[in-house]
Amino acid sequence: MESSTQETASNSNSIYKACRAIKRRDNSLYNALRSIYEDSIFVGEISQLWPELPLLANLRCGLWYSPNFHSNCYFKSTDGHTNNLSFNTSRLNLHVALLAGQRGGCMIVDSTRKGKRFPDSMSKTIPIWTCVLNRAIHNYRMALGGLQASENDLNGSGQDSTYWDCSLHLPLWVSQTEKLMIEIRLEGWTKELEASGADIASVASTLKKPLRPLWISQKTVIWLNEVPDYDSWAFTPIILVSASSSSGNFQRHTTSEFSWNYIAGAGDDEESWSRGLRPDLFWKHAHDVIRSDPASCNQKIADIVEKDRVRRAQRGENAPQVSVRPSKLVTESKFPAERPLDLDTTTIIENEQLSGEVYLCWLGSTNIAVCRTQPAMEVDPDVCILHCDKEYSVSPKNSEFHLHLPILDSKYDRFSLLRHLPSALNFSQTRLREGRKLLVCCQNGEDMSICICLAILTLLYDEAGNLDDGKSFNDSLISKSELRRRLVFICKYAVNARPSRGNLKQVFNYLNERRYGQPPSVS
Repeated sequence: MESSTQETASNSNSIYKACRAIKRRDNSLYNALRSIYEDSIFVGEISQLWPELPLLANLRCGLWYSPNFHSNCYFKSTDGHTNNLSFNTSRLNLHVALLAGQRGGCMIVDSTRKGKRFPDSMSKTIPIWTCVLNRAIHNYRMALGGLQASENDLNGSGQDSTYWDCSLHLPLWVSQTEKLMIEIRLEGWTKELEASGADIASVASTLKKPLRPLWISQKTVIWLNEVPDYDSWAFTPIILVSASSSSGNFQRHTTSEFSWNYIAGAGDDEESWSRGLRPDLFWKHAHDVIRSDPASCNQKIADIVEKDRVRRAQRGENAPQVSVRPSKLVTESKFPAERPLDLDTTTIIENEQLSGEVYLCWLGSTNIAVCRTQPAMEVDPDVCILHCDKEYSVSPKNSEFHLHLPILDSKYDRFSLLRHLPSALNFSQTRLREGRKLLVCCQNGEDMSICICLAILTLLYDEAGNLDDGKSFNDSLISKSELRRRLVFICKYAVNARPSRGNLKQVFNYLNERRYGQPPSVS
């Protein structure tokens, strides 16, 4: 009996190992990149149906599916999960609404691995976002004395132009039960948005028609001779393009030279397969990579990544060595920030271009800016630099005005930011008192630097954005809603901001412990 049990366990282990080996083979680097390339052809075809509409990538997966994105956005699928339905004011994506208002609409690209036609970010998160924004705009206009009619009494659909659609528009595959779960929360989410300090006025003045999502996948039937003009719709379209095929996770394709397996949503979870390759690097070498064979792909990608690393190192940029299994700590997987949208200066202050691709985001009328680490090396020597990368990768022109804090993300050290905030705030307070400009930078300019800016603005500035050296901080309590309003102010200018929950929690804890004279708790 014992030998039979051991034999069964041995067979189970063998089957498990075989399944893992097949999965590793199917999830190869070449299969992922070839799948992305094939799906990008579909994305390109859809974008040409309405070439006037800007194409946006939903971070991070969507970035892989086109070389020609106008900008990006960040709608999380988890905000649309059935047991986690939410409207997150730290990811307002107001620049998307402003851009759609200016251009008459926009297209957003994303993908999913789960065998579904659309990720939850498109099925529920974005529909919730459009509905809540529409409701907030409607309330704002009513508060000003009612909806104002446009120049024409009737719009193209024959509907009264003073009507503003505030209803929830979901795709057919979302159940009525889920729809009801969302609808009962809409009023509360709208109040949260209105209380967050978001610039609803600018969005309301830019949007001429209410936002409404439309869904397009590889199974969508489109009659090319009947494609409607987006200007004829009674709404501002947010066209959601799901790049991947939903016909199973793996499909075998055969060419005259070799075969390869299609992976749905291959751009997802890039750390697990990309070996340090970034979307921008891939598209610079896409045709060469796709023409190669699966056996030589890994070496080709390794050469591309290494050449790029050497080039960045020669320019003095942060260029860590990439291992065969790149970790999140050493692999820079983010796409370079896009140029700020050409919006009215009342909503986004003009930002500075550096190195032709990366931008310095000045936070309104404050003397504080945020950016990625690389452009920090190009700023004027009189600008003070607060450098928050783990590695020392900035060579300042004036070391007197430079502070390096090796802060780790909360996933690797839950108290790293908390320990370094006193030094960051003391340095910032001293330099801002002197009337100097302060640049806060981190590897991606989206998380750690945003959290430090949040602490600085909360501690040293009043709600109007004026430096008051902490007077308003001492006079009032810091609540989560107050911190959220300050974060919304930052995101108004740094549209790519994506602060993590763990880092935001450390900022909140530090500010409240400092108010009561308690030392930061790091145990």
